[in-house]
Amino acid sequence: MSDKPEKFIDENGLRLDGRRINEIRPMKMEIGVLSRADGSCYLEWGNNKVLAAVYGPRELHPRRLQKADSALIRYRYNMAAFSVEDRIRPGPNRRSIEISKVSREAFEPVVLTHLYPGAVIDVFAEVLQADAGTRTAAINAASLALADAGIPMKGLISACAVGKVDGQMVLDLNKPEDNYGDADIPMAMTSDGEITLLQMDGDVTQEEFKTAIEMCKDGCRQILAMQQETLRNKFTKLEEVETSEDEEDVDVSALVESALVSSEEDETSEDAEGIEEGEMEDDVEDAETEDEVESVEEQEDSFQDVDEEDIPEDNDEDVPEDDEETV
Repeated sequence: MSDKPEKFIDENGLRLDGRRINEIRPMKMEIGVLSRADGSCYLEWGNNKVLAAVYGPRELHPRRLQKADSALIRYRYNMAAFSVEDRIRPGPNRRSIEISKVSREAFEPVVLTHLYPGAVIDVFAEVLQADAGTRTAAINAASLALADAGIPMKGLISACAVGKVDGQMVLDLNKPEDNYGDADIPMAMTSDGEITLLQMDGDVTQEEFKTAIEMCKDGCRQILAMQQETLRNKFTKLEEVETSEDEEDVDVSALVESALVSSEEDETSEDAEGIEEGEMEDDVEDAETEDEVESVEEQEDSFQDVDEEDIPEDNDEDVPEDDEETV
């Protein structure tokens, strides 16, 4: 007995889960969930639950795989054995290998691999619970994990799928729509709208394909806004900055002015000290000069005080006169 519903869209334009044809499922993202990874992200999209981890850039071994001019991106998509109702065989299979290849190629145009020649960037996407659209959910989680790891990129990658049910194009397929729909078109885009991944399973007309691209662009823009908000919440959330109550009301301009005033006062005090020291030296020199002058004046006064009578006068009588006549 088939579980295919009779109608995917009711007369009110609502789908099986109550969404409009251009609405995506509720999404929850959280980054930095793994401490041992360089970057990580946990994503819930509808009933999908995906964990992505990034390791690197680091040296690539064996060295024969290294690229001399760029880094190598390795992407591993895997579905856990318990992720679906019927247990699947663990390990890689043809489907996971194909999804890993196209997902890696979706990131190659935006990751600046030329900055890390000879290195490798490992991306692991583990699907813990599957509910249609797991490859696009893994790409969204991996994009945030790369950003969380600080890998230089031109922009984030956002992915979404468009399908065809009941003759209408719908955005973000759920499990019944994916299993029993007429077409499934997963896409991945850059923030500028450049398509880096495009696959299709089913038949659509040219007009339906153009409509699918426009719907997917709108869905990727919504996802990109949520990705950016997730990054802002971690790296620029002011509430996470711990500040004491005293530091909250600190006026920075007042601190700068007080610092300038204190520096000017220090310079003024230094100049004053220099002036005082110079004045003291001048006073000492003046005092020494005054002492010398006073000593010279005292000596002159002492010479003037001497009585002139005490100075002996020349006496001519004591000098014998020569005889005028000689014998």
